[in-house]
Amino acid sequence: MVEVTWQGPDVSARQNVEDRARALNRLRLSDDVFRIMTRSAAMFVLAILGGVILALFLGSLPALREFGFGFLVSESWNPVTEKFGALAPVYGTLMTSFLAMLIAVPFGLLIAMFLTELCPKWLRRPIGIAIELLAGIPSIIYGIWGLFVLAPFLQQYIQPPLIKTFQNVPGLSALFEGPPYGIGIFTASLILAIMVLPFVTSISRDVFDAVPPVLKEAAYGLGCSTWEVMRYVVLPYTRVGVIGGVMLGLGRALGETMAVTFVIGNAHRISTSLLAPGTTISATIANEFTEAVGDLYTSSLIALGLILFVITFVVLAIARYLLMRIERRIG
Repeated sequence: MVEVTWQGPDVSARQNVEDRARALNRLRLSDDVFRIMTRSAAMFVLAILGGVILALFLGSLPALREFGFGFLVSESWNPVTEKFGALAPVYGTLMTSFLAMLIAVPFGLLIAMFLTELCPKWLRRPIGIAIELLAGIPSIIYGIWGLFVLAPFLQQYIQPPLIKTFQNVPGLSALFEGPPYGIGIFTASLILAIMVLPFVTSISRDVFDAVPPVLKEAAYGLGCSTWEVMRYVVLPYTRVGVIGGVMLGLGRALGETMAVTFVIGNAHRISTSLLAPGTTISATIANEFTEAVGDLYTSSLIALGLILFVITFVVLAIARYLLMRIERRIG
């Protein structure tokens, strides 16, 4: 508390000073309460994160002790003989996410460029709303649509021409070989690309809109085309936000479960063909956790969850490092 001493004769002035002191004390108290609340919220998040890590680690200990490093490099997954390996789910997770981002990022950036620079004003809002609505569709709806609509379409009209076109091309023939199942790595990647597209497009559009008009007008005044303005002015100015949007989409792709489970085929094997069935970490856990019998089986599924957590953490750490380097270089 603030102690006030007063030796003057004016009682009203002394009263004013005491009122101000009480007001300062109230403000100081409110600041202390606010500081404690915000710090507690931050510590609560860290405690939850630490609890998740601890639970995953303790749950996966039996599998890690049984298989050791071989759990990461083994393709075997046999609940009958209790031989488990994470290589096939890890491969499927990384491959589907990589292909999804390879498809979604260029399309997302092009759509964002169109909406900010070329789209008529009367059409800009409907397209923007439609893209944002894609992010609100439940993943199980994507999975059902992929299984009953997209997969048969790919099996009948897309995969056979791909197989025929690349069958004699060295290197590419291995990527598009085998029977046209319809479901598989390629189909799951397309579904993930559609699900990731709204995140990349919306964030890119917002950061493109934040570019000061004077920069673009100056570039246009120098005779630059729209493509040159986007490439040399808008993208360099907004690269931090664009990378953030891409990494947000990548995080969604890595952890997606239901949509991928419907269309990937859920086969615990690694194939060089993108048309072959496969599996991901999240799909394996969703399919088999309720049927897991025995501590080792359950522990192996929890170990897959721990691996997915580590992969996501590493990806986000790399993204944060890249953003820090870009910000440091920009100054």
